[in-house]
Amino acid sequence: MKSRIERAEVYSYKLRYAHGAYTMSLGREVKVLESTVVVLRSVGGVAGYGEVCPLGPTYLPAYAGGAQSALRMLVGCLLGLDATNISQVHAVMDAALAGHGYAKSAVDIAAFDLFGKLAGVPVSQLLGGCAVPSVPLYVAVPLGTPEEMVGFVRRQLEMGLHRFQLKVGSAPATDAARVRAVLEATGDDDVVVADANGGWRLADAVEAVALLEGLPRLRVEQPCATYEECLQVRRRTSLPMVLDEVIVGPQSLLRAAGDGVAEGVNLKVSRVGGLSKARLLRDICAEVGISLTIEDTWGGDLCSAAVAHLAGSTPSRALYAASFMNDWTLEHVAGYQPRSVGGYGPVPDAPGLGVEVDEAQLGAPLFVAG
Repeated sequence: MKSRIERAEVYSYKLRYAHGAYTMSLGREVKVLESTVVVLRSVGGVAGYGEVCPLGPTYLPAYAGGAQSALRMLVGCLLGLDATNISQVHAVMDAALAGHGYAKSAVDIAAFDLFGKLAGVPVSQLLGGCAVPSVPLYVAVPLGTPEEMVGFVRRQLEMGLHRFQLKVGSAPATDAARVRAVLEATGDDDVVVADANGGWRLADAVEAVALLEGLPRLRVEQPCATYEECLQVRRRTSLPMVLDEVIVGPQSLLRAAGDGVAEGVNLKVSRVGGLSKARLLRDICAEVGISLTIEDTWGGDLCSAAVAHLAGSTPSRALYAASFMNDWTLEHVAGYQPRSVGGYGPVPDAPGLGVEVDEAQLGAPLFVAG
């Protein structure tokens, strides 16, 4: 069987942030991150590639070393499996190791890439069919002074970006000044999201949304660390709210929909366990009227390609934006493809993920099975 997995390899490479330091709430700062790549090779010699890159060890319960340790346990279980039977691939991984969905997401993406190549279709077709040839992109604006954040936004406006995620989560009055400065520097076609990444305490979040109340073109994202706190904040403001870190599966998503706490969800592929699981959440959001931002925790060309296919197969009415994180990084293992143009990201139309990986960029594998 040509789709049988004959060999699995795991690689690692460094990704540098393109703008120096990526700063978020609670003093979290990133300059360089370690990304992990899984390669699944079929009996017929076809290779599928997947990537996972946690945003450091303090953002979510995930980190590069954890992904690699989990994958070391999992890769041997993959040998002999049919790469086109992705449900079975997940069943075997879950039987070998509970949890660690972020590590399994790299296997999931690699299986989709291999499946698409064997079937001769892009991954977007396997995720429901391509709805649009390109998707609107957003850019994250690192936490800084109002002047620094406005300067960053103006440079991105010149590149065609119109969706901005401002990092906030410090003193409410200071955050409000940041948001107001950026709103004044943008126009009617631009949307601003104030993203605390769970960094506000409840009292600070309530104060912050009161200071921001009534501002146009503004959404608030993940003000507090817990779902219950975010719900309390949402009940105190008319500003649309986006949930991110607390949406980890269909149960948390359905709870948010039932409580009316979220007008939007930031759907990260690796956080929910890969494309197959993200597709389920994507479809629920589309059905219940929740707007979607589709991205990942971090990553390079392979993560950007996976995001492009999931976003491109999302009904356009449900998609707010996606992120091509290879625009945010300096290293490129697939020739800086897919590459954004004028604030939009193309959805590759070649089989699989639709990108060509230069394996020389990956170096020697960390470990191999098969």
